[in-house]
Amino acid sequence: MENMFSNRWIATVASIWIQATMGGSYAFGVYSPVLKSSQSYDQSTLDTVSVFKDIGANAGVLSGLLYAARATSSGSWRWRCFNGPWVVLATGAIQCFLGYFFMWLAVVGVIPRPPVGIMCLFMFLAAHAQTFFSTANVVTGVLNFPDYNGTIVGILKGFLGLTGAITIQIYQAFFKGNQSTFILILALLPSTVTFSVMCLVKICPDSKSHDKMFLNRFSMVALTLAAFLMIVIISENLVEFPQYAHYITVAILLFLLSLPLLIALQVTTKENSNQICVEKDSSPQNLYAEAEKIGYKKLPSTSDDNDPDEQSMDIVDATKSLNFWLLFISMSCGMGSGLATINNMSQIGQSLGYDIVKTNTLVSLWSIWNFLGRFGAGYLSDILLRQYCYARPIMIAITLATMTAGHLIICLGFAGNLYIGTILVGICYGAQWSLMPTITAEIFGVKHMGTIFNTIGIASPIGTYILSVWVIGYVYDKEARGSDDNTCYGVHCFMSSFLILACVSFLGFLVALTLFFRTRVFYNSVVLRRLHIL
Repeated sequence: MENMFSNRWIATVASIWIQATMGGSYAFGVYSPVLKSSQSYDQSTLDTVSVFKDIGANAGVLSGLLYAARATSSGSWRWRCFNGPWVVLATGAIQCFLGYFFMWLAVVGVIPRPPVGIMCLFMFLAAHAQTFFSTANVVTGVLNFPDYNGTIVGILKGFLGLTGAITIQIYQAFFKGNQSTFILILALLPSTVTFSVMCLVKICPDSKSHDKMFLNRFSMVALTLAAFLMIVIISENLVEFPQYAHYITVAILLFLLSLPLLIALQVTTKENSNQICVEKDSSPQNLYAEAEKIGYKKLPSTSDDNDPDEQSMDIVDATKSLNFWLLFISMSCGMGSGLATINNMSQIGQSLGYDIVKTNTLVSLWSIWNFLGRFGAGYLSDILLRQYCYARPIMIAITLATMTAGHLIICLGFAGNLYIGTILVGICYGAQWSLMPTITAEIFGVKHMGTIFNTIGIASPIGTYILSVWVIGYVYDKEARGSDDNTCYGVHCFMSSFLILACVSFLGFLVALTLFFRTRVFYNSVVLRRLHIL
């Protein structure tokens, strides 16, 4: 029985459940109106608070360093008490609860209205938890499935992308109409789930011939869940759901989320494993060494000259590489403009005449598009890399070109433009979050992957701050000047802003294309070595 619940498949299930509840930052559009009204914020102030959300959700260097500390520890008995990703997960759960809980207290008036700086701190703390969850789950998944890193990252990041839609369904079933309670849900749900299953998330490096088959089953569950949520969201927009229908929806969601456990138990029985993940002679160094022996010996880091025999870089060496900065700039353009879009979804919808139901529908559907991008990019880029030798950065260039078109569509303001534009921007934004960690592991190596990809993730809040506050917020407040409630109505409220966002995305496309041409030789050598070894 102990072996049944101590393997990489059960670890993946626990990671999936955590990922499916942790992405409260993507539901900002649901509770931002009550935050704005209760604290008497104008749009620029609300955007400033949202930027701290973005900084917290992406500035994950501390989580990467904490995870990497496992590899450099001496393996003494004192460290073994903390020998697991669960330490990183527990740290995130505590931050998540404290940040959202104090924010909820401020919104409902239990504590005096805090200064903007303190509210920014609450938001930062709540969102910063997401980096600890993501680092522990994604890096553990990559180490556990070294031959299919794009697929496993796509699955885990995909479930994260569904969080907004899942939590909104729970909210509508039990607390509909009370936006402040939604903030309390974000405090309680991720922390409860994480503390319940975090000890199951373990590093169990291995590689078997049937890995792809069972990972595909996880993928089918994710796609089924996304399809169900999309049907529910569209149906809610067309007809008024009775309360019992919301209860049934939540019950089906729980059933679908339980299916990965059945798959994991099935594959565990098939493997009939006799090896417990952390044996008495195991240490953090041995676990990393074993993972690199199995998978990442053929995915070494490279310097700018694409030397495939270069050893894994640490964060200092990585930042000296031009490839690092090309990836950083392209992510600033893509993630920054994408996150600026979702942060202002409620206000964009309001300016175009959408009611609150349609606005919440757009936020929920964003979760679906986000999922499709995260899942699809990881899965498709694995196929393109393994079978056709296409360097993975070409996928980033494609998503940025498509995102440019999405921003232009939102800019034009024709009927239904927000639905079409957010589909394109949401899919491409999600794809970049799936591609970036995988490319980081391949170019710079797996040993310091958590620290490096979280450092590159800082590109997102930097880009978001510039585009959200200096562009969208500034233009909106300028257009709304003179109105009684600081509200702007009409296409002109966001037209100039999204034209600028389109130009920024196109710049990111050019930078990503440069990264693709620089890494083609390296990626060809990676694929050839993979085919030779496999």
